[in-house]
Amino acid sequence: MGEPSWTPGRVAKRCGVKVSTLHFYEQKGLIRSWRNTGNQRRYKPDVLRRISVIKAAQKMGISLKEIREALATLPDNRTPNTQDWERLSTLWRESLNARISALERLRDRLTGCIGCGCLSMKNCPIYNEDDKLGARGVGAVYLEGESTQA
Repeated sequence: MGEPSWTPGRVAKRCGVKVSTLHFYEQKGLIRSWRNTGNQRRYKPDVLRRISVIKAAQKMGISLKEIREALATLPDNRTPNTQDWERLSTLWRESLNARISALERLRDRLTGCIGCGCLSMKNCPIYNEDDKLGARGVGAVYLEGESTQA
């Protein structure tokens, strides 16, 4: 008897995703399948853990590109084990902490001038005469990292 295999429908139901999501993950190089003699797509049972890691990372805001790069560090494209998950989650924790800090700065500056250069707000706390803020960069320079107002 050969290695156990799961149909796309069974994997999708068990993981709480659509079959099209499985195909998308495959297209992005996140999971792998093979074709049986009837040319039907099949998955190894360990794909469940791999999809769970993908979904957990996505919930943390990790991009599919970052997930693919992290999973590519695993030997032979294997499913992450406990040690792998610890390493991946530590790596992603650093990225999340940086994002949290950026979001906190954004939140704290939300009620003030955003430094957009629009020149149109009658009650803008800072009138950006002659678009002086344009020298500091594009977009809403105060919300995107600039801490002092002109």
